[in-house]
Amino acid sequence: MERTSESLSRRLFLAGLIAVPAAGCAMRAPLSPEASSPVPTPVTQRALAMYRAMPEEEFPVPAVDLGQLDPSYYRAVVDYATSEPEGTVIVEISACYLYHVGENGTATRYGVGIGRAGFSWSGRAHIAYKREWPIWTPPAAMIEREPELEKWRHGQPPGIDNALGARALYIHQGNTDTLYRIHGTGQAWTIGKAVSSGCVRLLNQDVIHLHERVRPGAAIVVRA
Repeated sequence: MERTSESLSRRLFLAGLIAVPAAGCAMRAPLSPEASSPVPTPVTQRALAMYRAMPEEEFPVPAVDLGQLDPSYYRAVVDYATSEPEGTVIVEISACYLYHVGENGTATRYGVGIGRAGFSWSGRAHIAYKREWPIWTPPAAMIEREPELEKWRHGQPPGIDNALGARALYIHQGNTDTLYRIHGTGQAWTIGKAVSSGCVRLLNQDVIHLHERVRPGAAIVVRA
């Protein structure tokens, strides 16, 4: 069992807070679907069902273009040996996977996009609270770097184009907001890549699934 820090890595945590707070969660991915498409793989009915359109949502969620998603990042229940208690969220940065620890040595595994080099973080914290269709407020440092975001200084309204997507889980260490989030995206080609300013992004269908199951206060362990 890999040991994890009892606190967020000071160097990386400060980099996230000072250089570009992770609540920024970059709105624009540096990749295009054409540049990052995986080799075509037959799509299963299970995958189509998991990543279907969700018209029942407050803001209808389109179906995932599975041609832009490596099947190794499909949501799955897997064997997962860990000493962490049931309900813990574990993010394996190098593998681009998030695990929600379940019963009897299993976990639900989700593919994720992770922070760009220099903005990734590691350590132990907890999920303070979670939101459906959250408002996104870019930090001042991000607005200064990207002036076109000025229009969202007081918050980007919720919706399918919101930078946090359909759901957000807010990560605190003690009573301090780390400014890091687990959140949704509709950009399937970004899963499995380093794409955001420190946040962990899941497909909207996956973050909805995770949001329904994670309780506030659950531990989160992020392994660099």
